[in-house]
Amino acid sequence: MKPQHSDADTVDVLVIGSGAAGMTAAITAAHHGLSVLVVEKATHWGGSTARSGGGIWIPGNAVLRREAPDDDIEAARTYLSTIIGSAVDKAMIDTYLDNGARVFDFLTARSALRMQWVPGYSDYYPEAAGGRSHGRSVEPVPFDARVLGAELATLEPDYSTAPRNFVLTQADFRQIHLGVRNPRAPWAAIRIAVRWLTAQLRGRHLLARGQALSAMLRSGMLDAGIPLLLDTPLLELISTGNRVTGAIVRRGDGEHRITARAGVILACGGFERNAVVRQQHQRAPIGADWTVGAAANTGDGIAAGAALGAATGFMDDAWWGPSIPLPRQPWFCLAERNLPGSLIVNDRGVRFMNESLPYVDAVHRMYGGEHGQGEGSADNLPAWLIFDQRYRNRYLFAGLPPRQPLPQRWFDAGVLARADTIGELADKVGVPADTLTSTVNRFNTFARTGVDEDFGRGESAYDRYYGDPRQRPNPNLGALTSGPYYAARLVPGDLGTKGGLVTDTHSRVLRDDHTVIEGLYAAGNTATPVMGHTYAGPGATIGPAIVFAYLAAQHVATSAHRAPTVSTAEPDTL
Repeated sequence: MKPQHSDADTVDVLVIGSGAAGMTAAITAAHHGLSVLVVEKATHWGGSTARSGGGIWIPGNAVLRREAPDDDIEAARTYLSTIIGSAVDKAMIDTYLDNGARVFDFLTARSALRMQWVPGYSDYYPEAAGGRSHGRSVEPVPFDARVLGAELATLEPDYSTAPRNFVLTQADFRQIHLGVRNPRAPWAAIRIAVRWLTAQLRGRHLLARGQALSAMLRSGMLDAGIPLLLDTPLLELISTGNRVTGAIVRRGDGEHRITARAGVILACGGFERNAVVRQQHQRAPIGADWTVGAAANTGDGIAAGAALGAATGFMDDAWWGPSIPLPRQPWFCLAERNLPGSLIVNDRGVRFMNESLPYVDAVHRMYGGEHGQGEGSADNLPAWLIFDQRYRNRYLFAGLPPRQPLPQRWFDAGVLARADTIGELADKVGVPADTLTSTVNRFNTFARTGVDEDFGRGESAYDRYYGDPRQRPNPNLGALTSGPYYAARLVPGDLGTKGGLVTDTHSRVLRDDHTVIEGLYAAGNTATPVMGHTYAGPGATIGPAIVFAYLAAQHVATSAHRAPTVSTAEPDTL
C-alpha cells in the first residue's frame, strides 16, 4: 500500500461517498495519476452496496463471455431500449452498454473484484425483445476479507446477520429458499456447511454478496493508497465562478474546507432516509422507515448540487420492492411473492397484479399506476400477502426456515395476522370477508388449472426463477386450502431512491438548461437512473453506478490535462 498524498486540504479529486460508485471513481482517478480523497458521512464504508445482493448487470462482461457466451451487446441494447422507452436519452443507454465491459475489466485488474455468473437468474423482462431468460447477472465469489486488516471492522453491516463464514450467495439462496421442496437443497446445504467449516479451520473471514463486492473494491483503494475519511458528512459545495472547486465537510465538531483542483464526484446515495424529502416528492403513504438503504443516505449530495442550480429528475420514483414492515427492520420480499400457496390483495380484498412481478413494478401497482404517479391516495394500499399453513411448512419466510413458528412479536405489532378460516382472517385485517373468500376461491381454481386468467402469474421466466418446480402444473400457483391462514402486511419498501441530479454521458452534472456545472460529477443513486422507471435485471443499480463513476473519473482526468497511465490489462481510453 502506497501513501498517495499527505495534505488532505487540497487534492485533485474529492469523492463524496464510499459505495460501489465512490470507490470505483476513486480507483479510476488514482489510476490516472490524480491525488484522491474519499469522504464518507457514515462511521462505516460501503454504503447501500454493502447491504445489497452485490449483483452486477453489465452485458458482455468478461464473466458472461466466459460462462454464458451467447450474451450479446446488441440484444441488450434492444432490450434496454424496449423496456426503458423514451424516459432516458438513448445516448445514456448506449454509453452504458458501450463502456460497461471495459469498466468491468478495469476493476478486475485494479482491485480484488472476482465475479461469477448466476445461472438462470432471469432478466426482469425476459420475454421483451433482447431479454434473456437465463440472465446477465454476475455476483461476487465468496471473498476472504482478512486482506483488509483493521479496515474490515468499519465495513457497513449486512442487511441480514449470520455467524462468521456462514455466507450465502444469490445462487445458494435459490437452492435453499424452497426448503424441503427442492431435492437439491440438501446438497446446497452440505456445500455451504463445507465452505463454512473450511473457512473456520483456515482462519478465514468470508464475505458474500454486497459485503464481498464492497470489500473487493476497498482492497483496490488500499492498494492505490487512497485515503478514506469516515464520519465526514458533506455540508456544501464550494464554487469559484461557474466551477465547483471543493467542498465543506464536517470533521468532529468543526467545519473543514477541502479544495479539489480537478473536480468533485458525488456518489453518496439517494434520499431514502430523508422523510421530509420523500414526502415532498413521493406519493403517500411513504416514509423513511421502509427502506433497506444505508442509514446515512439522506440526499446530501443531491441537495448540495441543487443548491448550485443542478437539475433533478425521477424524484418520485425508487428502486421499489414490496416489504413486510417487521419491528426491527423491513423485510424486502424477494421470493415470498413468487411461491405457490400465496396471493396479494388490497384493502378491498381483491388481487390487483401478478404477485411475481419484478419488485419495482409490483410497488408501482401497489400505488395504483404504471409508475406510482398521480393524485390522491394509493389505490391498492394497504396490501396483504395471504398464505396458508402448507406454504409455511414448505418454504422460507422472511428468513425463517419452514415450519418454524413465526415470532409472536410480529403478530403483536400488527404486521401479521392468523386465523383458522379466510373469513376470520379478513375480519382481523379489515378486509371484506365475502370478497376475500371469493378472491381466494377464484385463485384456487387458477392454481388447479395452472393458468392465472387474471394476471398471467407464472408465464414469465422471471416469475418461475423463484417458483417451485415441483408444483404442477404452474410453479407459481398453489391453492390455499390448509389452515390456519396468514396475512402479512405489505408496504412500498425500497432498496434506495432513484431520483437524483441530471447528468450527461461523462457524468457531468447539468442545469435545467442542459449547461454543465463545471467540476461537478455524480454517479450511483445521487444521479438520475439510466434504467428510467424500470429495472433491467439483478444488479442493474450497481452496474450503471460503477460504469458512470468510472466515466466521471476518466473525464476529470482528461479535464485536468493529465496523460492516462498506460495499462496492459485493458485499453483505458474512450
